[in-house]
Amino acid sequence: MEGAKVWIFPDGYLPAKGPEGKYVGHDCICLVNTGERAAKVWLDLFFEDRDPVLDIEIRLGARRSLHLRLDQPERLGGYELPRETPYSARVRSDVPIVAQYSRLDVTQPNMAFLSVMGYPVATGRVRKPRTFTQNRRRGRVRVSRPE
Repeated sequence: MEGAKVWIFPDGYLPAKGPEGKYVGHDCICLVNTGERAAKVWLDLFFEDRDPVLDIEIRLGARRSLHLRLDQPERLGGYELPRETPYSARVRSDVPIVAQYSRLDVTQPNMAFLSVMGYPVATGRVRKPRTFTQNRRRGRVRVSRPE
């Protein structure tokens, strides 16, 4: 299985809708599950000036991709993400997935599109730090992990 179970996106900002036209400014988190098991995914949103919004549940089928538009409350369990407000996002999953963030800003005539991969957070068993000991008589160094 490819991917990670936790992804962080520090720079989120849902832009203004922009002038009436073909395109609407939006943020999107793209998810892909290449595994054979459906994924339970949770989205957590963090803000500078308010409490976080946690545990927005999302379903992602096995061997499927999902483009989660963050300007559509019906896709976020009814939560309406405020526009023009900085936020950060954390994506958690019960199986490894891959996550990417993109933004379409149409507030100016020359539109801007950006896309970045999330930061995958290592999860699972945390390895204990190594301990180095030296046998002074024999000059040997022994590397071990504490119990």
